[in-house]
Parts: sequence; C-alpha cells; structure tokens
Amino acid sequence: MSTAYDLTGTAAQAATSAATSAAAISGAGSAGAATSGAGADWAAADPYDDALRAGRGPLFLRRADGWLLPLEVERWCARADPADLAILDRCEGTVLDVGCGPGRLVAELAARGRAVLGIDVSAAAVAATLGLGGQALRRSVFDPLPGEGRWGTVLLIDGNVGIGGDPLALLRRTAALLVPGGLLIAETLPVDVDERAEVEVVGLPQAPGTGRAFPWARLGTPALLGYAGRQGWRTAGQWTAGGRSFVALRSRSASSSAEPPKSTAVISSQRSRYPSAERPVADR
Repeated sequence: MSTAYDLTGTAAQAATSAATSAAAISGAGSAGAATSGAGADWAAADPYDDALRAGRGPLFLRRADGWLLPLEVERWCARADPADLAILDRCEGTVLDVGCGPGRLVAELAARGRAVLGIDVSAAAVAATLGLGGQALRRSVFDPLPGEGRWGTVLLIDGNVGIGGDPLALLRRTAALLVPGGLLIAETLPVDVDERAEVEVVGLPQAPGTGRAFPWARLGTPALLGYAGRQGWRTAGQWTAGGRSFVALRSRSASSSAEPPKSTAVISSQRSRYPSAERPVADR
C-alpha cells in the first residue's frame, strides 16, 4: 500500500514559494522555446520526438556494438497506470518531474491539485505535457531551474535515473533542487545492474542514428542505494509494482552535516530522457 505524506511548517512554506516560482517561469516559457545549454542541438528532428508525436514506437537505445534497449513509448503516452499512481501517492509538497516525457505524471498530479512542474529537453514532450494541462519547461536538469532548493519531491521515473551517465552527479544535482530532507523517488531496474555506456536513439534496430551519442546509466536498486549512501541520502522506501522497481530517498536535513556541493556539470544533459524498459533485447 502506498503511503501519503504532507509537508508542514517551514518546509511547506518553502515548497509553496517554489511552486509560485515554477508557475511564473513555466507560464513565460510555455511554448517550450527556452532551451538552454546542452540538449538544444539534440532536440531537433529526433526519433524520440517523432515517436512521442505518434504516440507509439518502435524506439530503442542502441550502443555502438549493436546492443538494443526497447523503450516503452506507448506506456509513456498513456494515462498514469496503477504503478504510477503508487508513486504519486508518496509525493510531498511541490513536485519536479525530471524528464517528464509526454506528461502523464505531471497531468495526474495537476488534476489532484498538486503544484507540479515537468522538465524535458524534448520539444514534443513539453508540448504533450502542456496539451494535457500540465506545466512544463524545455530544460535539462543541469540547467538553472525555478525553485532550486525548495522542491518537496523530485521524480526520476522511466529510467531517468540514468540521465547524464553519472549517478553521483545526478544525485548531487537532485539534492540541490530539494528542500533539506526532501524526497527523491526514482525508478530502478528490477535486476542488479550498474552500467554506463554511450548510446543513441533509433526508431528501428538497423535504422540510421542521429549521430549524436550521449552517456547513459542503467541502475538496479543496490547500485542506486550504494551511490546514495555515499552522499548522505537515507532510504525512505523500496517497492515493486507492475513489474517495475522503485526507491524513495530522503536528502540530508538542515540539521545534518554540510550538504553535498551543487553539481556544476552539464552532462550531455537530459538528452538522455529515455529508457524505462527493464532489459535489452538481443543484438540484431
């Protein structure tokens, strides 16, 4: 059973302030035109954008050696399913959905009256999220974002824990976005894996790629917990639903020792919005 949480006191005030900032900035950039830094070159004419507009695959991540990871475009473009709803039931305060894709989680949270913002480097993803009534910005997680240090919850779902191919850098950046003691909910692979690789997105196994490979990571729960423990995160929950695996982590509180330094890296960015599939298919 999912557990619902609420922020109280000063944390709630900070989260409300973050929501106000997010709403103002997302309104100004609602057309998704403000893409900064890494990701802007990648976002144009991409197979991922085409798949989101069509609402279906096939779509894969492909390594240079031909290894393929199928991507679940149809699920991303559908409404939030029971596994998704179990995630959302755990959210606290204002919510930042990193790599929001076509916006099913943002739309569901908005329908619940939750202050929520999605970010994605894909123009098609931002447009789809706005079309569902959610708020979204075309940004990388490593770009400047509204409400930094004031979000109650950050989501890294559908494989987005792999963004940038550097789990430690992504965890540092996430901690900088959250209120002290804030919540990170991440989806992990249901197998014990800790991999990093350069990949590109293709519409068919033998299709030409974009020519723009980017770093990506694949993490199981033990690997993510190991990285998180090195940075002072504490485990707030682990669960499985619908064949998917999830971890909730809590950042250091204000009373803890010094916060980890904010990452200054812009790691190929969240051009890596992709995978959520649980295992690769055979080379073809």
